[in-house]
Amino acid sequence: MCPHKGYIRKGVIFLTASERLINQLRLGPKAAVAVHDPSNMFYLTEGYTGEGLVYISEASRVIITDFRYTEQAERQAPDFRVEMIGKGRNHNKILAELVKAEAITELRVETNYLSVDDFEALRGAVGEEVSCVPLNKVLQQLRQIKTPNEIVVIRKACDITSEAFNAILPKIQPGMTEKELQIELDFTMLRLGADELAFDTIIASGENGSLCHAIPGSRTLKNGDMITMDFGAKVGGYCSDMTRTVALGQPSDEMRKVYETVLRAQSMCEDALMAGKTCSDIDKLARDYIDARGYAGRFGHGLGHSVGIDIHEDPRLSQTCNDILQAGHVVTVEPGIYLPGIGGVRIEDTCLVKENGCVPLTTADKQLIIL
Repeated sequence: MCPHKGYIRKGVIFLTASERLINQLRLGPKAAVAVHDPSNMFYLTEGYTGEGLVYISEASRVIITDFRYTEQAERQAPDFRVEMIGKGRNHNKILAELVKAEAITELRVETNYLSVDDFEALRGAVGEEVSCVPLNKVLQQLRQIKTPNEIVVIRKACDITSEAFNAILPKIQPGMTEKELQIELDFTMLRLGADELAFDTIIASGENGSLCHAIPGSRTLKNGDMITMDFGAKVGGYCSDMTRTVALGQPSDEMRKVYETVLRAQSMCEDALMAGKTCSDIDKLARDYIDARGYAGRFGHGLGHSVGIDIHEDPRLSQTCNDILQAGHVVTVEPGIYLPGIGGVRIEDTCLVKENGCVPLTTADKQLIIL
């Protein structure tokens, strides 16, 4: 079963994603939706990962694609009809045929995803009698609250990520390069069952630790280094995200203080994380504590972000996001301190927001590990 496919659990009926979209938009018989964003296509089709576009109306569920993906679409989205493009019959031509056949007068389109040229070509194909209306972020909003089945899949991705961290620790040795550590960690996640990586793994050792999104390179690991590893698995189309920082040999007193500060800030935020809280208020907890410990200006990114089909989703735990957290949000909590020329520390969990608290889905040890 796809993570968001319609089902019944404990007497509660969970609608398919396409049904939820129709209800959210209150689509009538003369309205339809055309979706091009691959993540939204995956969400609506219950698992299709190929190219093309998805058409949804009260009467139809259609994937428009080319020969390379037709069989894949039939397998991954059996509840959708598949239309194949061909000579003289491109995506927009088929879309226009569907719109005309159903007498559609309003077509919702992802204007925030399409280029101006692509949007104009689509609008020209369906004709001026059809009003093309921005879909905006309706789908992203629907995707924010995870269903019970989605949470099961995300938890599996998080379990793989946590297990990979535990498995990699004995392999970290002085003289190993950041790139070699990245390769070992990536392979370990795949060996443990990840379908793919959720994003490019970050390895930042020693002075490179001050780079929030360091690219693993040829630097060799040395005794005394703090090593930050930010990585995640993707399973069944859903991501995990975890960061751990470890010490290779005894760290300096300064880096011990940095680590303790980041760990305490992260713990405070996870304790406060629950439905009804404002995203910016959670961010402020970490920021105020880090500032008070003498590291003002050294935590320069948001506290976290939502995780799902995409590694970065809304809402964000940041100074500027005033969204209210809801049960079913899956967010990261990842404070950090970055000291140019010295190094840095970041600690991150993927957490499930509940009514009266949160559950960290990544569970690897967060106490300072000295290798």
